[in-house]
Amino acid sequence: MTEPAHPRESPLPNPLPLDSSAQLLIRITAQLGAQLSHVQLNGVRRPMTSPSLSPAAAGGPFTARAAAAQCAAVQGAPAPVLVAVAHGSRDPRALRTVNRLLDRVRELRPGADVRLGHIELDAPLLPDTLAGLRGREAVLVPLLLGRGFHVRHDIPAAVAAAGVRARLAPPLGPHPLLVEALHDRLVEAGWRDEETRVRGAGVVLAAAGSRDPASAADARRTAALLTERLGGVPVVPAYASATSPTVPEALRALAARGRHRVALASYFTAPGRFASVSRSAAPWVAAAPLGDHPALARLVLHRYDAARDAPYPTAAPRPLVTA
Repeated sequence: MTEPAHPRESPLPNPLPLDSSAQLLIRITAQLGAQLSHVQLNGVRRPMTSPSLSPAAAGGPFTARAAAAQCAAVQGAPAPVLVAVAHGSRDPRALRTVNRLLDRVRELRPGADVRLGHIELDAPLLPDTLAGLRGREAVLVPLLLGRGFHVRHDIPAAVAAAGVRARLAPPLGPHPLLVEALHDRLVEAGWRDEETRVRGAGVVLAAAGSRDPASAADARRTAALLTERLGGVPVVPAYASATSPTVPEALRALAARGRHRVALASYFTAPGRFASVSRSAAPWVAAAPLGDHPALARLVLHRYDAARDAPYPTAAPRPLVTA
């Protein structure tokens, strides 16, 4: 029988057995993240935050999943490539905006391999990005705000054609982080929350539009969440193409309800033709697209983490779409 170790030889209380250096790194990273979360830049400790607002819930750099991925990389198994899938636009501002958003993602997750692929109109196109993976595993995160033909068909088809091992995350919306970004963009444009006490206030949520009923359902869910965020101000979704109501039709519907002071919330990831057309019809405050809002960057990582940790099916190398 061996003698018990002297208490001073155990720097941590009730030490757990460590089967590998990866487990050790996970523990060290978790402890470091916990300590750093209570220290400001000037070294002053700050109180514990609510678990609902923790970095882990927002896809921050110190999540347990991120720590595990970093440890796996140390062990020689790199984390899957994050392939952000944008729609593409002839408006040159769109590509600049998406690149700024992905720069924010990289800042939140240092060392992550983040790449961009477009469905159409802009380079790099998604098939070219997938071809450049050279055997790497990937997680595709659509920078789209709801379900539709691109999410259900175009992106899975591109993955299948490329023959890569990939998981497909759901689109960004609906999600409370998008509502946070929508509210901030409205405030930047001139909306004040005091407007919630003005009887005539209303909001049109302008989106691209799709013939897929699931896309409209997603937009209605986001509109309901934004109504709640604005203290009950009615929010009506409207569309620039494929379906109705249009922005002018939504404005008339709100006017029929006695809502004549109406702001436009731009439910677009980046500037483009649809965003510009929608904004031109706004009678009052018109918010900018979501763009590189910090909440959007956190949401991209949240979608990536959830899809990355989903198990592959035991059969067939088809891309796995996670919910």
